[in-house]
Amino acid sequence: MRVLVAPDKFAGTLTAVEAAEAIAAGWRRHAPGDTVDLAPMSDGGPGFVDVLHAALGGEIQVATVAGPDGVSVPASFLLVGETAYVESSQACGLHLLGSTPTDAATTLGVGSMLRHAVESGARRVVVGLGGSGTTDGGAGLLAGLGAEGDRDLTAGAQGLRGLTRVDLAPAAAILDGIEVVIASDVDNPLTGLFGAAKTYGPQKGLLEERIAEVDALLEQYATVVDRRLSLEKGAGAAGGLGFALLALGARREPGIGLVTEAVGLVERARASDLVITGEGAFDFSSRSGKVPYGVAEVAAQAVRPCIALAGQVLVGSREMRALGVESAYAMVDLAGHERAFAEPGVVLSELAERAARTWSR
Repeated sequence: MRVLVAPDKFAGTLTAVEAAEAIAAGWRRHAPGDTVDLAPMSDGGPGFVDVLHAALGGEIQVATVAGPDGVSVPASFLLVGETAYVESSQACGLHLLGSTPTDAATTLGVGSMLRHAVESGARRVVVGLGGSGTTDGGAGLLAGLGAEGDRDLTAGAQGLRGLTRVDLAPAAAILDGIEVVIASDVDNPLTGLFGAAKTYGPQKGLLEERIAEVDALLEQYATVVDRRLSLEKGAGAAGGLGFALLALGARREPGIGLVTEAVGLVERARASDLVITGEGAFDFSSRSGKVPYGVAEVAAQAVRPCIALAGQVLVGSREMRALGVESAYAMVDLAGHERAFAEPGVVLSELAERAARTWSR
């Protein structure tokens, strides 16, 4: 039997690569004769570069850039030929935020990463969005590429108060002749009821009473830069990084689709008898462009069954099948919350071994 293992990261515990390896180890304990094909996945968020490096090879480049609080952090991007893959969360991720409020956090480092990628010889730059701790509309990114305004573009959303002018010409000059691709499955606009502040601000620590104010600041900023683009799908991705990149001429591709193509997932699913995916919390929001739903769609196209292994399973059987998944197994059901989080690799491996008893021939 041939098994394709294509999980996302298990946020806060395992990278996608580590999750795939744990699943494979457990499966092989029960079914050592099965062929297990590892295809760790990403939708553009944390782990994007590692997943593509494992699939495509290439050279990892490391740069020191400003984190969301302005403190220098190491950030890496992948160079494959003339294409650079940038993971924005390495420069503005929620895990880097510390005590800095999200409305003061900057995406300056992401702009620096793009500059480094171009200086390294890239003619195409793919920017994975997701996992950000920022809500600055990408103003910091613009500044990192040389854009100038009449207010401090590197001071987060707070710095946009009173903004009346932004000169994008220096940033556009750096990206002249460069194809920029946004890898994101987020459809939100920059502002409004479904915008960056309202939808994602609370999970980044933005207080309820500050949401309307930050949204108004982003609205003012959008009016100065390009109001029309603020309404585009994906403009609100990563706290508005999508908007800034669109303003610089980028085009958007679904992150899961881009990674699916890069790793050859369709062909690998067709060559398999079973597809396994997974993530930290498998719930109905997994339908919103997340890895498990994307992998399940590929499995369905290949007419192969798909199962999910997750930290927690928060959907019933009907919702599960609506997501294209035959069965889902939870680490917390097997080992309890405490051990599942204390020994995630071990427990995920045990869960895979248990699933193999049902699904392996």
